[in-house]
Amino acid sequence: MSAPQNLVVLGATGTVGRNTLDLVRRHPQRLRALALTAHRDVAGMLALCREFAPPYVAMADAGAAAQLREAIQAQALRIEVLAGDEAVAQLAAHPDADQVMSAIVGSVGLLPTLAAARAGKRVLIANKEPLVMAGRLLMAEAQRCGATIMPIDSEHNAIFQCLPEGSRCGQTPRHVSRLILTASGGPFRELPLAQFAAITPAQAVRHPNWVMGPKISVDSATMMNKGLELIEAAVLYGLPDAQLEVVIHPESAIHSIVEYCDGSMLAQLGQPDMRVPIAHALAWPQRWESGVGALDLLQLGRFRFESVDMQRFPCLKLARAAGSAGGDAPIVLNAANEIAVQAFLEGRLGYLGIAPVIERSLSAAAGRTDAAANTLDEVLAVDAWARRYAQEQL
Repeated sequence: MSAPQNLVVLGATGTVGRNTLDLVRRHPQRLRALALTAHRDVAGMLALCREFAPPYVAMADAGAAAQLREAIQAQALRIEVLAGDEAVAQLAAHPDADQVMSAIVGSVGLLPTLAAARAGKRVLIANKEPLVMAGRLLMAEAQRCGATIMPIDSEHNAIFQCLPEGSRCGQTPRHVSRLILTASGGPFRELPLAQFAAITPAQAVRHPNWVMGPKISVDSATMMNKGLELIEAAVLYGLPDAQLEVVIHPESAIHSIVEYCDGSMLAQLGQPDMRVPIAHALAWPQRWESGVGALDLLQLGRFRFESVDMQRFPCLKLARAAGSAGGDAPIVLNAANEIAVQAFLEGRLGYLGIAPVIERSLSAAAGRTDAAANTLDEVLAVDAWARRYAQEQL
């Protein structure tokens, strides 16, 4: 048997990171944790270090890195602890890495994801922001450097599984007429609109089907996550906005549908568990056991589909407009959303205030959307401007 593949997990203490490491736990003969990174969760990272003993660890927060280094030395673990965002990017491009799981939430995941692509790695992308902010740049660098991009979002991974054999991200699939992304509708699909003003962060993060982090859970409640996924799909599969659609599917059993020009529709079904797409991407083109059982179709009983009420989910409408406008609009959309969602989670902004902050930011940036930022520095400059403007709107 060949040696295990070396895996770098960016955002190892988060939901996707822990699910990825569960696959390492299940397949020690196939996978080895070469490096793990996190922001400042010292206790979580220390526990992972004890179990997986990666040679390298990086904490983006320097203070957290110092604490972790001291704890690792006290327990006589032979692990090198690095500090700072540059160290995270350095590990993403480590010469011994075979695969890199990019699971850092937010725009901070862009730099290490880009570093992994430029190092020619097989990059498993779970965070939406790199593709939304700098999708064309990222895909161009991946192609230039021989990197392979594998989608981890359940929707995009489902699409990938339903495409013709030999398809790759970054290539427009042949004979495809539509990509249909499904959405659960989140916790407020049936909540009366009159009650939206009183929605609390605790309610917004209580997703009916999926277990996710707080930011992603709020994005699911507003359906901004689906808007970001539309922009991602355009980048990953090269299809225009007119060939991308979102439908609400409350059961979260069908994760996406690919419609072909002959009228055929292929759908990928599975439990709402991130280990399914993670296992697929890690093993591709093979298949590995994921630890997730199959759907019980008889117990499930039926599949429902509903159109999206844009009055209930204005963030999706804003995202569609930003994706159609192109240019810098997706960067502004993502940055303003991050600022607004964080303010909501901290109790500084009401739930109904999220969409207006994003809308005002997009309006202010309308003159900047004639041409997309083409370099990393240009992307980061637009992102910084949008964050400042959105913060002022609070």
